[in-house]
Amino acid sequence: MGAVSVKAEALMQRLAGLARPSALAAAREAAMARLSAMGLPSKRDEYWQYTDPAALNAAAAKPAALAADDEAALFGGLDAVKLVFVDGMFDAAASDDLALAGVNISRLASAPDGHWAETSYGTLEALGQSPIARPWAALNTAYATDGFLIHVTGKAAKPISITYLRRSAHADAILHHVIKLDAGAEFTLLEQGPAAARLNHVIEVDLAASARFHHIRAQGRDLGRHAVTHIFAHLAAEALFKSFTLTADGALTRNEAVITFAGPDAKAHIAGAAMGDGAFHHDDTVFVTHAAERCESRQVFKKVLKHGAVGVFQGKILVKKGAQKTDGYQISQALLLDDDSQFLAKPELEIYADDVKCSHGSTSGAIDDTALFYLRSRGVPLRAAQSLLILAFLADTIAEIEDEAIAEDIRAGLETWLARHES
Repeated sequence: MGAVSVKAEALMQRLAGLARPSALAAAREAAMARLSAMGLPSKRDEYWQYTDPAALNAAAAKPAALAADDEAALFGGLDAVKLVFVDGMFDAAASDDLALAGVNISRLASAPDGHWAETSYGTLEALGQSPIARPWAALNTAYATDGFLIHVTGKAAKPISITYLRRSAHADAILHHVIKLDAGAEFTLLEQGPAAARLNHVIEVDLAASARFHHIRAQGRDLGRHAVTHIFAHLAAEALFKSFTLTADGALTRNEAVITFAGPDAKAHIAGAAMGDGAFHHDDTVFVTHAAERCESRQVFKKVLKHGAVGVFQGKILVKKGAQKTDGYQISQALLLDDDSQFLAKPELEIYADDVKCSHGSTSGAIDDTALFYLRSRGVPLRAAQSLLILAFLADTIAEIEDEAIAEDIRAGLETWLARHES
């Protein structure tokens, strides 16, 4: 059986039992056409060589042990609109009212005819399919059951904080958020929680001129979770996009970010910190396209791995012809706490302009024995000294979070994970 037939067969099995929702039907039909042409990925695909998608391709989600509710306890002290999903379904009774000054919020599941999302839903996902196919994102656009359609018209009065809870060991969720920021608008989105035993999650963010978007996500401790996420961002002139993701455990997590600079003088910073222990496979795959002058991109990803955990980073900076004065920076690093863990990295630069400043670097290694000896010699216990050095290693990623209260919550989450995984 040829590769195309294998991909098509995998797709047929995966779609068995899925029903395509009726809202935004034209966009879903177009996504289905894209998906049918691609099929589902296999390890033979270039950008899936380090990550086996078999568990994502399977017709049914593998059962995953439930995590405690305290894993979705970040951001509790912040003044935010709190929204809740349970097993991939919006829980209105547990959520705040959707009204928020400067923001119009509606649900994907109930989008009426003529909604503004008819011209936005799936648009950035479709653009993000070239030059690299992203079939899971196309499947999401075709079959997403719920999510939010968020139109930011000014400076949002407060952040939106979405908590994803899981009550079923077999939950299989497909969620999709579309976020549109008008010129000069500003908005912060917070996400946390395990969501489902298997999750397919997409966010599309369209930033008009001088808009500012902040995204902070905590994928909480959930040992059996399988998840694939995508965030697609399109930046007009002088826009700012910042996204940070903390991942703590999970059987398989693949986070993809696809960023496009469409206007000059824009900035995009994407950062991630991952903590894995044992049967943990974490993949950050990033593609940044500079198609305008004087834009700045930053990719900062760090992973702490132990007991055979695996970390993957695939990051590409594409500078198109005419995108002069581009400033692109990429760093990926792993701290390996034993000899069984591994870090696989594939940094890439592809440049077609002659006046640019681009760099990438990737390293992996153990805790610095000299630094550890220094702390121990001053009376710091071994476990505490190791935790301090791990937190210092991850500090560059957390520094990308502008709100100090949110950053402090993330640090607290890291400290909690370290306390639970001292052995």
